Amino acid sequence: QVQPVESGGGLVQAGDSLRLSCAASGRTFSSYAMGWFRQAPGKEREFVAGIIRSGSSAYYADSVRGRFTISRDNDKNMVYLQMSSLKPEDTAVYYCAADQKLHNIVVLKPESWGQGTQVTVSS
Repeated sequence: QVQPVESGGGLVQAGDSLRLSCAASGRTFSSYAMGWFRQAPGKEREFVAGIIRSGSSAYYADSVRGRFTISRDNDKNMVYLQMSSLKPEDTAVYYCAADQKLHNIVVLKPESWGQGTQVTVSS
C-alpha cells in the first residue's frame, strides 16, 4: 500500500502560484494512480486532479483545468500539484490520494490519502 504525505501549502495572494508536493511511501508507487482532492470549510470534498501510473495522462476538475498541473516522478515516489492564477475560492485543505484505479480517486474513494496541507488564498 502507498501512504501519501503532503507538503507545500501556505498563504498566498490571489494570482500567485504555489506548488504542492506529495511523498508516497511504499515500493509499489508506480503501480498506483495518484491524485489530489480538496475540502473547504463547510463544503464537501472536491476532486482536483489525477494522474495515471505512467504519468503520461492527467485528468482535471473543470474548476482548475488550465490553472493547475499535476505531475509525478516515479523514481522519487513524488507527486506534484503546480497551482497558478490562484483564486480565493481555491482556499481549502488539499489532500494527496493514492489508488490502483484513477476512477476511485475521481469519485473520492481512494485507497489511501494523507493528512492534508492548508492552502489559503487572500483576495
